[in-house]
Amino acid sequence: MMTYFLSPRRLVAAAMLMGVATALSGCGVAAFPVRVTSATAKVVPVAGDVVAYPLDKTADAID
Repeated sequence: MMTYFLSPRRLVAAAMLMGVATALSGCGVAAFPVRVTSATAKVVPVAGDVVAYPLDKTADAID
């Protein structure tokens, strides 16, 4: 039963799936800190939106 889970075909399929997932999620991972900083800046009552605007544009450019 254990050899079914470790068959070469399943290992290759899992490696390909991980490769595709890594390739597609790379930009989102890079933009995440900028988006968190932007969301934190938006909490500030008066100047938050002004400060967050360039950060939002930067995160959009990364994506």
